[in-house]
Amino acid sequence: MKIIIVGAGDVGFHLAKLLSFESQDIYLIDMDAEKLEYASSHIDVITKKGDATSVKLLKEIGIDKADIFLAVTESQNTNFTLSVIAKKLGATKTIARISSHEFTQNNEIDFTELGVDFMISPGQLAAEEIKMLLHQSAFNDTIEFEDGTLNILGSTLEYNSPLIGLTVEEARHKFSDVEFITIAIKPENGNETIIPRGNTKYNAFDQVYFSIPENSIKKLYKLMGKTPYGVKDVMILGGSKIGVKAARNLCDGNFNTKLIEINKERAKEIAEKLPNALIIKGDGRNVELLEEENISEMDAFIAVTGNSETNIMTCLVAKSKGVKKTIALVENMDYINISQTIGIDTLINKKLLAASAIFKHVRKGDVLKLANLHNIDAEVLEFNVKKDSAVTKNLIKDIKLTKKAVFAGVIRDGIALMTFGDFQILVGDKAVVFCLPEAIYNVEKLFN
Repeated sequence: MKIIIVGAGDVGFHLAKLLSFESQDIYLIDMDAEKLEYASSHIDVITKKGDATSVKLLKEIGIDKADIFLAVTESQNTNFTLSVIAKKLGATKTIARISSHEFTQNNEIDFTELGVDFMISPGQLAAEEIKMLLHQSAFNDTIEFEDGTLNILGSTLEYNSPLIGLTVEEARHKFSDVEFITIAIKPENGNETIIPRGNTKYNAFDQVYFSIPENSIKKLYKLMGKTPYGVKDVMILGGSKIGVKAARNLCDGNFNTKLIEINKERAKEIAEKLPNALIIKGDGRNVELLEEENISEMDAFIAVTGNSETNIMTCLVAKSKGVKKTIALVENMDYINISQTIGIDTLINKKLLAASAIFKHVRKGDVLKLANLHNIDAEVLEFNVKKDSAVTKNLIKDIKLTKKAVFAGVIRDGIALMTFGDFQILVGDKAVVFCLPEAIYNVEKLFN
């Protein structure tokens, strides 16, 4: 498969990295020689310096043979234009990174007729992610499959968790009334992601990820040593596009929403757009202002300004004032893995969300959904199990699955089932697999 990616920023680089674990022909185009040099020294891609809007350049790298063309530069207009040009020159599928809500929610124009097959909005993805995280308030990572029939939930083990000191196998038997699979553990102050085996032991303050049916979630709180709480009052810092989209989503979900914006004109504009939210003009870095606006009475604090450090620091202030749930938007992908150690519940990165959303369209096989976890470098994939695929030939315990992946469950006839050793995956099941990026290719082969 030949894939051309335009834009060697965080989105383009992460996509290229995910795809480079396979034997793909990947071309990465950018005007920035330094970004291309970094990419070529870290991943197996062919780099090309130049302006991708040049028809001559696109023909030189064989655009007419491209199976997928991905335009993921910082410029929406450039991405849209590139996709149209690429389609006209023979690219089979085009995907554009778009920021405008008008484009992604437009039902009047068929953009495929113009040459853009799919559009991905990082801001919209981030706003939707924020709303979902608030619905599972005690967890710092959450992914839903089939409207919550099966869930991936992540959080730290509190010191009073009854799991502490037990092995995964011991916990499964001791708490047999709770349906769950432990799919990953990230030790406190550690960077390594452990795919647990039966003898893996739980420790206090580990970041643990579970696969669990909807009807067992309430029981999971006790195992985590946590008390469930509802989120009703939410404060958002930053009137960016993501801040406004998140506030609109929360107002629609009947959350009491306050939004703080430092720019007077922008605050006035937002107030007109969001009549159900309380818009405050002020500097959210000012602790006195936060206290005046009763930050200590908030259930959740969401920082989505354009400055990652501001977002992190204000979330830490919110935590110190007793806010239970904090979410910070960060631009720097290197920050993603530190939320567990610094005390913020979740750090989200819109570029990482966009890369995962685009990646789903690139996959072979019947990938129904692909999502990333925020606190670790890993992916969760949902497959439609086809006839004659390798996963249907043996029981789970006899399938040769790489140690860098684990089956997280299946959905069969609308019911979530846990995939323990004696389980048999059947044709028509929707199977969920957790895996490290380098294992994706091997996992896919089992479903093709």
